[in-house]
Amino acid sequence: MEETLIEIYVVPFMSQEWIAWTLFSIVFISTPLILARFLNKSQKRMVTYIMGILLIIDFIAENIGYIANDVWSIEYNLPLQLCGISSLICCFLPFIKNKQKLFQFVFYTGIIGGFMAILTPQMNYFDGTIRYYLNYYVSHSLIIVMPIFMFLHLDLKLPRLSWFRLWINLNILMAIIMPINFLIGSNYMYVNEPPQVDNPLVIGDWPYYIFLWEIFILIIAYMVYSISRRKLTL
Repeated sequence: MEETLIEIYVVPFMSQEWIAWTLFSIVFISTPLILARFLNKSQKRMVTYIMGILLIIDFIAENIGYIANDVWSIEYNLPLQLCGISSLICCFLPFIKNKQKLFQFVFYTGIIGGFMAILTPQMNYFDGTIRYYLNYYVSHSLIIVMPIFMFLHLDLKLPRLSWFRLWINLNILMAIIMPINFLIGSNYMYVNEPPQVDNPLVIGDWPYYIFLWEIFILIIAYMVYSISRRKLTL
């Protein structure tokens, strides 16, 4: 595969920077889940509307930042990474009526992708500003907390085989993304080249790490499903 053509910034694991922003994410995720204990159903729905609006603002601010710095490109800035797709879905999820199927998808992709992004951050076009940090950590925290909040407090369901349907849907999505990557020279969903972060789930070179991802996703998705069945509350 071709080498990445843009500067990548990887936050060193367990550095002061990593610890500070991971704690920020934990607080950001925990706050609405704790507040929900004191809210009625209508107020809980309002919380999800606020989350959706925050994600829309975050998406617009992020892209304006790239455009202002003259670094926006079709190869790197379309919302076609898994977290970007999850974020886009979460922007509109609170406002649509029939949200069950999209919820089932983003419940897994948001939680799994969001946690991975926070634990092993890889930042494109990093400019060192507080705006960039906030864009990154707020968006990834929201795609984690929104589906959890909806599951715990808005009676959205996870069918028994939802974890397996996620695997099927991700493979369909990968089949769509891979030719797009080859056409425009991108690496969305990291299916054409492994990410540069030191992630324990990235083993081997292309395409071998993708085969292992297939197994890891099944195992992790089932673990998330099993834990969620208990509906653990704070």
